[in-house]
Parts: sequence; C-alpha cells; structure tokens
Amino acid sequence: MGFHEIRFPANLSFGSVGGPERRTEIVMLANGFEERNTPWEHSRRRYDAGVGMRSLDDIAALIAFFEARRGQMFGFRWKDWSDYRSGRASQPVTAFDQEIAVGNGLRTEFQLIKTYRSGGQAYARPVQKPVQGTVLVALDRDEKVMGQEVTVDPRSGLITFETPPAKGAVIWAGFEFDVPVRFDTDRIQTSVASFQAGDVPNVPVVEVRV
Repeated sequence: MGFHEIRFPANLSFGSVGGPERRTEIVMLANGFEERNTPWEHSRRRYDAGVGMRSLDDIAALIAFFEARRGQMFGFRWKDWSDYRSGRASQPVTAFDQEIAVGNGLRTEFQLIKTYRSGGQAYARPVQKPVQGTVLVALDRDEKVMGQEVTVDPRSGLITFETPPAKGAVIWAGFEFDVPVRFDTDRIQTSVASFQAGDVPNVPVVEVRV
C-alpha cells in the first residue's frame, strides 16, 4: 500500500469531526434473542476535514495536499485532536502512560499500543504512527535513553531495545501519535463564498491498515 510519511496540516484538521467506527453483524433469532459478531479486531476511524477550512488559503493548502496524494491513492498521517496522546489529553506525555508488554528475556522488539479501559473490559489499539521525538520508554521504573538503550521506528511504532528486557520486566511507554488515513473521495468540490472565505462541505478521510 502506498503511504506518504507526511501529516495533513494540523491547523486544518483542528475542528474536524469524526471518531472510531466498528462493524457488528447482528442476527435476530426466532425467539427474539440476538447473536452478535464482529469481523473486525480493531476499530477504524473516519473524519471530515472540511469543517476545519476557514479561508481561501486553507482551501489552497487542502487542494495541494490532495493533489500530492493523488486523491485516494496514497495514505498519510492525520492528527486526531480528540485522541493523540498515550495518556490523558490534558496531561503531558510520560514514560509510564501505557504498559506495552512484559519481557521474556529474548524479545527485543515490541509494538506500541494504547489501551482503552471501561469497567472490566479493555481494548488494546496498535499505535503504528508515533510522532517522532515524543516517544518515552521505561523498563520497570527505569526510564531509558532514547536513541541509545532503545530506539523507535516512527513508520511502524516498533520499539527496539539494545538488549532483551529481563523476564518479567514491565515495558512502559508514552508518546504522541498520528492516525494512518487516506482520502475517502477522488473529488474535492469547493464553493467560494467571498474573496477571503471559502467553503468545503465534505472532505471525508478514513483510517487505513498499514
């Protein structure tokens, strides 16, 4: 799949609407009960970037970005302003925001994840597009030196330790992250309302698997 490691202008995604989508198959039984199943292990997010357009300069930036991605052809990074940190949105990133895994004395590579909890249930979301320079990693309670003791691949979200973490050692991480997306249309329609203001009614964006 073609993917460009470039972020959609964050000032244009600010104010956009969207969020996670799930697919659930529901079968109504003869006795009135339901059977529910989902073919998706992970949710997928959709957004409308048109809401963030505020000026003709914004529209020009959107069109340039759209043309450079060849419409739906190439994916790109998207900042979801409602969910872009490993911890609470109101708090700065720390190395102890998320428990990533537990060492076994052999593995050196681990996938960044963000876990969503409610009641006794939890969902672990793979994070594959961390923002470079924001990732912090700790082993048990010892924060590691990025670039020396541990490295991160911003294209995949894999963290790699120089030496395998000991068996039973808890691996922690904190980070900011983007969502891998593509345009969900091959056409951008604009309507100029005045010389200094424009209107883009619908610019759909959808998350992609990478």
